[in-house]
Amino acid sequence: MLPSDPQTPQLRADLEAALLRELLAAWHDLNHSHFGQALRPPALLLSEATGYLGRWVRQERCIELSRRLVLEHPWGVVCEVLKHEMAHQYVHEVLHVLDESAHGPAFRAVCQRLGIDASAGGLPRAPGGAEEERVLQRVARLLALAESSNLHEAEAAMREAQRLMLKYNIETAGTGAQAGYGFRHIGPVRSRVSESERLIGMILGNHFFVEVIWVRSFVVQQGRSGWVLEVCGSPANLEMAEYVYNFLVRTAEQLWQEHKRAHGLRSDRDRRTFIAGVMLGFDEKLNKQKNLHRSQGLVWQGDGDLARYLRQRHPRIRLTRSQGHVRNEAHEHGRAAGRSIVLHRPISAAARCRGLVLPPRR
Repeated sequence: MLPSDPQTPQLRADLEAALLRELLAAWHDLNHSHFGQALRPPALLLSEATGYLGRWVRQERCIELSRRLVLEHPWGVVCEVLKHEMAHQYVHEVLHVLDESAHGPAFRAVCQRLGIDASAGGLPRAPGGAEEERVLQRVARLLALAESSNLHEAEAAMREAQRLMLKYNIETAGTGAQAGYGFRHIGPVRSRVSESERLIGMILGNHFFVEVIWVRSFVVQQGRSGWVLEVCGSPANLEMAEYVYNFLVRTAEQLWQEHKRAHGLRSDRDRRTFIAGVMLGFDEKLNKQKNLHRSQGLVWQGDGDLARYLRQRHPRIRLTRSQGHVRNEAHEHGRAAGRSIVLHRPISAAARCRGLVLPPRR
């Protein structure tokens, strides 16, 4: 055991107990979805050690996870590390392979079959290449042009940014197995997913070359579970998807405040309905641009490798239906506002959210 770090943050006893219960629930879910319930529950412990994120201790039938890991990284990353250690458990206790190194052929084969990151470094990652970085920078410059007060110039810059991403993805579709896909959890963990949040997920999945799914998550410091939006794709598309998500959330709220002022409203009663309308309106605008690109011979057929990656991560996907908001006057005002949105760079550095790295103005 490595020495503990005195700087490692601690949890209250009740929060730590809730965390361990959630880790055990996650272990059972993964045992069912990925390992065919072939594993027997091990002991789950939090470790003060700083030299590893997690480890499977065969002699003690124990999975240890670093306290720093669970306190400083998103829950999705914690579950990936847990999944990695469960693969070690599977190799030892189900395959009975005891004469190979920890990350030997049997372990790598299990990880490849189940879509688990087999790297010894611990944290899942999907490194992007130089070409992806160049495409992102070109898109960023176009989004900067889309800030123009000239509406036609702004619209043209946005269309060109989308055309560039479309062309890039058409050309690289099917090469994801070599480049590597990744996942990212975007936005806060919510106890209830609103219609506007579901619509943002639809927009990202339909127009920005990622697969989307709502997954269970856990906020360690608050001891509460909920749902979070997960996007899967190439590094460049993950970056773009997170940028678009943050842009839409911020812009929709600004449009609602403008709507309230213009109509002399004091209540937020119709806020959710209006914002859902904004998302539908923006989706309609993107669908028109998609038809324009199709007329130019740029047709996105999807990425089968990415769809398989999603299925590996979530073998038991369930589709659900939910009821939307009443389609009232506020909803129609929101749709009209959404159709006027021009995707562009945040106006000031203070307004930027985590997401697309944009070049400085020149």
